[in-house]
Amino acid sequence: MFEIEAARIEEYIARLTDLRRCLNVDGIKTQIAGLEHDMTLAGFWDDLENAQKVLQKLKSLKNAVAAPDQLQKELDDAGVLVVLAQEEQDPSLTQEILAQAEALDQKLRQLEINSLFADPRDPRNVILSIHPGAGGTESCDWAEMLYRMLMRFCERREFVAEVADYQPGEEAGIKSVTITVSGPFAYGNLKSEAGVHRLVRISPFDANKRRHTSFVAIEVLTEVDENIQIDIREEDLKMDVFRSSGAGGQKVNKTSSAVRLTHIPSGIVVACQIERSQHRNRAVAMQLLRSKLYDIEMRKKEAELAAQRNGQQDVAWGSQIRSYVLQPYQLIKDHRTGVETSNVDRVLDGELDAFIEGYLKWDLKRKSN
Repeated sequence: MFEIEAARIEEYIARLTDLRRCLNVDGIKTQIAGLEHDMTLAGFWDDLENAQKVLQKLKSLKNAVAAPDQLQKELDDAGVLVVLAQEEQDPSLTQEILAQAEALDQKLRQLEINSLFADPRDPRNVILSIHPGAGGTESCDWAEMLYRMLMRFCERREFVAEVADYQPGEEAGIKSVTITVSGPFAYGNLKSEAGVHRLVRISPFDANKRRHTSFVAIEVLTEVDENIQIDIREEDLKMDVFRSSGAGGQKVNKTSSAVRLTHIPSGIVVACQIERSQHRNRAVAMQLLRSKLYDIEMRKKEAELAAQRNGQQDVAWGSQIRSYVLQPYQLIKDHRTGVETSNVDRVLDGELDAFIEGYLKWDLKRKSN
């Protein structure tokens, strides 16, 4: 038993060693040492703007090596525990070793996925919106199922997810919801969910128990860095105030503090109703608007690059990306990557790792062609 676990830990150490080499951990540590030396030089703090940039870069570099270093320490500790158990032949350590090995496997797998994050936007926080398609109550219910799936995913990753706008459906489900998600590589983890999600099931709202197909669109945007200038003129904005909607209770604001902003040139509409202050709701809505306008510009640039590579525009955006079939059989399949599973309950409960990893590998290959 202990020999098997010892071999398992050794395998993890070998995988981490390869990963540290790919991530250039030693090279990054050399850069950190160089920046820390620069900070000790006379006159470094005289240029506050440059000093701030150096501090931001230093923080980013330290974050890049923190997880590999911590995992290396935990693997070393696990190796010591296995050796101790072997020497003492203590069966009481068996469950502890097994649990530790499973936890290390998950952390190593996540670190391997993180190594696939090549987009400079991947580390940023996310603004995510869910919108039902045609289909009334059926689509609204599907939207709420996806909302729960994504919130459960955020819980599993220990991301902070906050609802900025929530519009309940008339009979069931939701008309729309916008959430902000913050955490390590939030955008890198969630960008695979952007697009149209298709559900096939026996409708719980159909008395004749017929099979229905529903569609829901998920939009995933990055929060805009404060250093990126997005010009929004006040004269281009129309602001409406209204009372918050929701499931009721003390958290629903009874005053007209919810804010809806319309950007007249683009026609983009954003809303925020989660805060009790109209001023704060407007600030959050402006952040949503800036992210949407930034995303439009980024898509234009990506489309231009795609056209240069392929001689035509990429028309895949917004098309159906994944199907969830609950009846007559159970299967979830991503149409971009080919990743599929019959364990629909675990996916709908937030286990999206296989789809995220498949998307990241597919996206890297697509962009390298």
